[in-house]
Amino acid sequence: MASGRGGSGGQGKGGGSGAGRRSPIRCGAAAEPAGHAAGREPVERPTDSTGLNQRGAVTAEVAVVLPALVVLLALVLGTAHFGTAQLRIEEAARAGAREAMRGESAASVRGTAQRLAGSDASVEIAAGAGWTTVKVSVEVEGPMVGLFGIELDASASGKKESGG
Repeated sequence: MASGRGGSGGQGKGGGSGAGRRSPIRCGAAAEPAGHAAGREPVERPTDSTGLNQRGAVTAEVAVVLPALVVLLALVLGTAHFGTAQLRIEEAARAGAREAMRGESAASVRGTAQRLAGSDASVEIAAGAGWTTVKVSVEVEGPMVGLFGIELDASASGKKESGG
């Protein structure tokens, strides 16, 4: 005797002893609702305090937060750009003042400061009472940073060394 899933043995489709037999497929009004497995409880979707479905809420939250994160990143990068520009012109002013203290010519002092600060920087040299001051200024440029038109400056002073 053959038992099984619609096996042979002259019993036809769906016949047999019932052991190992599948449930017949039901159609129409008697069928189980979609998403319900036989013998299982339906899965409930998360809802908020008003009982509404929260499907897609994470996508909406990301869509709101993502532009804010992009703006924050741009501000951090802009601030870093300001910081590096300030450090660059401070070093240029110090190097120019060191050359002036050693007695180098104004052209040499200007060339050194200009080389370190960049071609878009302006260099001013003022001398008086044995002291020389080198002032370096630059307008910060870059994406979104140039919109503000901010000019950074740095100065360094040094007393001319006596030849001794």
